[in-house]
Amino acid sequence: MLGVLGVFAGLGVPELIIILIIVVLLFGATRIPALLRSFGEGVRGFRDAVKEADEEPEADSPDAEKGPHAG
Repeated sequence: MLGVLGVFAGLGVPELIIILIIVVLLFGATRIPALLRSFGEGVRGFRDAVKEADEEPEADSPDAEKGPHAG
């Protein structure tokens, strides 16, 4: 199974320019900043949710009282 970097490893500068031109043609130059802003907000929300989940101890887990480094 290819990772994200494995998929893009074969792309060079000309291919990326062609992809950028296609994206501009599909969405228009005025909508691209709004799309990227929405994407950034989604990534930020995902990171915040992951950070909150890491900070909350799992009360249902029997190892919650021992802590993550207890053996």
